Amino acid sequence: MKSAVENLNPTRVRLTVEVPFEELKPSLDAAYKKINQQVTVAGFRKGKIPARVIDQRFGRGAVLEEAVNDALPKFYTEAVNEGELNPLGQPEVDITELKDGELLAFTAEVDIRPSIEIPDFSGIEVTVDPIEVSDEEVDKAVEQLRERFASTSPVERAAAEGDIVTVDLEASVDGKVLEDGVAQGIDYTVGSGELLEGIDEAVTGLEAGGTATFTSELKGGSAEGREAEVKVDVTAVKSRELPELDDEFAQLASEFDTLDELRADSRKRLEQSKKYDQATQAQEKVLDALLELVEVPIPEKLLEDEVQTRKHNLEHHQLGQMGLDLEGYLKMQDKSAEDFDAELKEQAEKGIKTQFVLDELVNKEKLSVGQEELTEHLMRRAQSSGMSPDQFAQAVVEGGQVPMLVGEVARGKALAVVVEAAKVVDSNGETVDLDDEDETAETVQASDAEDAESAEDKAAEEK
Repeated sequence: MKSAVENLNPTRVRLTVEVPFEELKPSLDAAYKKINQQVTVAGFRKGKIPARVIDQRFGRGAVLEEAVNDALPKFYTEAVNEGELNPLGQPEVDITELKDGELLAFTAEVDIRPSIEIPDFSGIEVTVDPIEVSDEEVDKAVEQLRERFASTSPVERAAAEGDIVTVDLEASVDGKVLEDGVAQGIDYTVGSGELLEGIDEAVTGLEAGGTATFTSELKGGSAEGREAEVKVDVTAVKSRELPELDDEFAQLASEFDTLDELRADSRKRLEQSKKYDQATQAQEKVLDALLELVEVPIPEKLLEDEVQTRKHNLEHHQLGQMGLDLEGYLKMQDKSAEDFDAELKEQAEKGIKTQFVLDELVNKEKLSVGQEELTEHLMRRAQSSGMSPDQFAQAVVEGGQVPMLVGEVARGKALAVVVEAAKVVDSNGETVDLDDEDETAETVQASDAEDAESAEDKAAEEK
């Protein structure tokens, strides 16, 4: 077999392959054997029909077609390996010559991973938010904990802000009660603004047994977006009582003996959270700076697939769980379809570019993934998916997704190499030390790179 590679552009090649006919013999034998099992000819036992009889009865052309279809994937793969190519997706194959007993020739056009040069990234410098926790933030954290330990008790008075009211709701449009516009026994905190616009004003001042009506735009259901007349019946009013902020509360709500110790722990937790956020911000900014240094041509078909994958996931998974369609989502975001498509394309381009660049860094730095690293990453992914580690691992193995997880960890390590070489300072001019954030380097590794795998994994499956 002879093969040659022609570069059509930085992300697409044409393979020209010539195969001497004798190399088709295994596929020809397989073709005769397959046809033998599928047909019957009087005077011959099934599976024992001579080749010349098959040629006479069914035509040599049918045998050649079967043999070529069987052989093409093998010769294509050999040509790809000879050319040291990294194909993406299925090739477009064209048989240019088929001479019985002499020659098979074909061409195959296919997208490939582009060749990428990683420049010196040691000069990257980024600025991130400082780790500063104010007294107000500590107060808010303690207050949220205090809210969790609030008690309620029925009261015989008018509802006021902060009270919890139990209500029945009935929404009508054009004078007709909506089938999905009736709800009973809903507990609502007055002033929270978490239900319908206008309900706070309607229930404030009502005692148990009181009724009011108000107009509000419906946020979901069959009449989403329409103005409705909403009747609200208050069936109960309960007051919320917060515990005193003292040492007794600290002992009730935590393992600490004093309120000062509880506040100190809250501050420490906020600092840890901000440190994690700071590390994430540093990685995102360093990644953006790296991508600006590298020219990455993107295969058009891969980009189209990635855009469609992201759009499908948004419409049929994320929005579906929220009870929204794309039109309603765009309305909520105040975006046109054109703006949405442009943003989606930009995100897809960044995701693919990120994956290509980090994968090239993995090769350049000769990074590998150990079993312990893979196991830790698998457990984190299982936790975020809501599955047990065993269930997640089984799903990964059965779905053939182990290489994908290995790639995620490897790309995280590649990004960590760049972050380590970069200069990271906070907005106060202080140098940020990210040495303690090793595990963050793997887990916060550019979500764009993980997102981009969907299209490329699909492409790889088609090879």
